[in-house]
Amino acid sequence: MADMITIGIAGGTGSGKTTITRRILREFGGNVSVLYHDNYYKRHDDMTYEERTKLNYDHPNAFDTELLVKHLAALRAGQTIKSPVYDYKVHNRSERTQIVRPSKVIVVEGILIFAEPALCDLMDIKIFVDTDADVRILRRIVRDTRDRGRDLESIVNQYLTTVKPMHERFVEPSKRNADIIVPEGGHNQVALDMIMERIRAHMNGSI
Repeated sequence: MADMITIGIAGGTGSGKTTITRRILREFGGNVSVLYHDNYYKRHDDMTYEERTKLNYDHPNAFDTELLVKHLAALRAGQTIKSPVYDYKVHNRSERTQIVRPSKVIVVEGILIFAEPALCDLMDIKIFVDTDADVRILRRIVRDTRDRGRDLESIVNQYLTTVKPMHERFVEPSKRNADIIVPEGGHNQVALDMIMERIRAHMNGSI
């Protein structure tokens, strides 16, 4: 689709990626399709729940990125795909899939999407949301206790053992692949307005 634009939104856990994605959805509505890298976590039906809780979910190998690349390429070619759906409460993919149709604006969101050259090659704009680590961990605690059925001890343990080290090893270095770096995430109104104008100009065919 010639008038399609693909936008990658990356950044650390709790950085504000979803806030920007929601703003794009609110601004452009039915013209937006979203692929979440989290939905492409590998299946682990062969493991018990306890075993799955101990996996490192912040390493690139935790994701079936090859399938995400295939699905994104299909969307860009005008084809409808069935995205997997991840269930955070059981640490595994659910049995459901989600139909995602091609749109003028395709958003790909995830912590590690800029660490994957094959994904970067399919993106027209790459946005990295850069937020202070203290703010990110507090947001993660609130989100995981409220929405994902986690307790505080497990959240802190996971953050210290995998989230923080993997952020420093993979997420932070991937920032160099971004076209735009947004400090303070979804609270940076100037950056948000500029991003919306860039998307609007593309959709109107003025760039």
